[in-house]
Amino acid sequence: MPADTTLSEANHTPIEDYAIIGDTETAALISLRGSVDWLCLPRFDSSSCFTALLGTPDHGRWLLGPSDEAMTTRSYRGNSFVLETIHETPTGKVRVTDLMPVSDGRADVLRRVEGLEGTVAMEQELIVRFGYGKVKPWVSHHPGHSEDEEVLVAIAGPDMLIFRGDRLPVGDEGRHRDHFEVKAGERYDFSVTWVPSYKPIPVPLDTDRRIAASLDRWENWVSHCTYNGPHAEVVKRSLLVLDLLTDSRRGGIVAAPTTSLPEDIGGERNWDYRYCWLRDASLGLESLLRAGYIEATLKWREWLVRALAGDPEDMQIMYTIDGGRELAERELDHLPGYANSRPVRVGNGAVDQKQTDVLGEVMIAFESARDLGGQESQQSWAIQAALVNELADHWDEPDNGLWEIRGPLQHFTHSRVMVWAAFDRAIQAVEEHDLPGDVERWREIRDLVREEVLTKGFNTDKNTFTQHYNTDEVDASLLLIPLIGFLPGDDPRVIGTVRAIENDLMRGGFLLRYRTQSGVDGLAGDEHPFLACSFWLVSAYAKIGELDKACELFDRLCDLPNDVGLLAEEYDPEEMRQVGNFPQAFSHLTLIGAAYDLHEARIASNDYPDEEIA
Repeated sequence: MPADTTLSEANHTPIEDYAIIGDTETAALISLRGSVDWLCLPRFDSSSCFTALLGTPDHGRWLLGPSDEAMTTRSYRGNSFVLETIHETPTGKVRVTDLMPVSDGRADVLRRVEGLEGTVAMEQELIVRFGYGKVKPWVSHHPGHSEDEEVLVAIAGPDMLIFRGDRLPVGDEGRHRDHFEVKAGERYDFSVTWVPSYKPIPVPLDTDRRIAASLDRWENWVSHCTYNGPHAEVVKRSLLVLDLLTDSRRGGIVAAPTTSLPEDIGGERNWDYRYCWLRDASLGLESLLRAGYIEATLKWREWLVRALAGDPEDMQIMYTIDGGRELAERELDHLPGYANSRPVRVGNGAVDQKQTDVLGEVMIAFESARDLGGQESQQSWAIQAALVNELADHWDEPDNGLWEIRGPLQHFTHSRVMVWAAFDRAIQAVEEHDLPGDVERWREIRDLVREEVLTKGFNTDKNTFTQHYNTDEVDASLLLIPLIGFLPGDDPRVIGTVRAIENDLMRGGFLLRYRTQSGVDGLAGDEHPFLACSFWLVSAYAKIGELDKACELFDRLCDLPNDVGLLAEEYDPEEMRQVGNFPQAFSHLTLIGAAYDLHEARIASNDYPDEEIA
């Protein structure tokens, strides 16, 4: 840590004050003030060059904003990730446009400042620190690609950043700063580009063309959305987030673009989510399929085939963005963490966990794609069948469960329900899509698992399913029982489980995953309501016919995204702020699912007034 940095200076910018821009291979977080505080290049899971999010400005940032206090508003231009921020000061108004151009094979951040009214004093500060804020590069001036162009080049080891701009900031002990005025009608363009340090300096981009191409790309993509119910704009933004977090080159879907944003401010529940969980990716795929994006399965299926290639016994619960298997967890002691929340972790030790539910989500996603007309490949089905056969040999072993419990292994009820789902969807693939498989054995195990869940996973005295077989605690994951078809929504056991979850896990109007006080997860501290669980509750209400409660909760949840429509992993209802990694795919994909479940239930029940039907 630099000598002039103290823990008390660690970043306290509210998580919801960040917006995201990205190029579908990586992403940057930009604060309301205009500071790029997080950026990993060239991939989501690469090390960061701007790391102020988890420390201080000395760990790297790119600030471009007004020098004085300003009233600031921002929005994405249309259905895109081209961010427009308006800063209004007593002397004038400026617009800053930020984007990462999409699908051009490069890694660039483009920033444009335009004077709208009067004169605004602006400041710029560029602090590059590779290696998660630890490595100070050598920065020097170089000639560009024209006679009058000069660029700043920062190099350290394999990494090189090239800074271009209508004004170059001045270096001072590892920082480059500039102060300038922007008058109405004036425009200044700036950019940062990453390339491997052994490559030549690339040519500059045409900012106008890249803005137009990015707008066209995002608008064209979202135009295929089929949703036409309430809160359509929130649903579309959630779909766009899933698309942004899907690596367009490799096909993997990351859970979030960040690491170590705390679930408990100041606590230890800080994890690296910049990887591809099979579960989260499968659930995300289901949401995209429901919205009409059948083609979304193709690249992910190819990614999955590559990642799982080999012995079915070696299946991991998560992989790197390119399907790699090495995710060793380590702590970055040089970083104070977001709001002094330590440790800061990279890698994820949960990669070695046993989570029996994962294959169920994978099989549900692929069966959904087949039902919608997606053509199954021979290799993809061969791998699915091999994994189901492997599960048949080990399904009855205890595991770490959906929530990656770091305490003792248990027979988690949700895991068993998803085992049932894996066999159920495999049987459907054989019976309804004429695919080969040991259907008799699969049917026998499916029925055996169902009977076990109904006896060992259900507490008859309390009329509720339980978190695992050795407890009477409940878990929000039990809300999935009617959503995947294990039991119908009107089954008294489902309704009893919903009631128990309402009674035990509701905090401030939203749901916890489980009670951390039970000690099941083996971690100190507490956590806040997990947004995905509240969206599951909306879906469960819809399934059991309690549409008024579903609508009321969904309306409240749709008020939680920040000013640009983004959700973190959790929500603190006391402080009214977002916590956890951000933006979180799990939150957005369950929002989409809840919207469809509620919309379909209301149509089926003739619940819409005529004027509300889109």
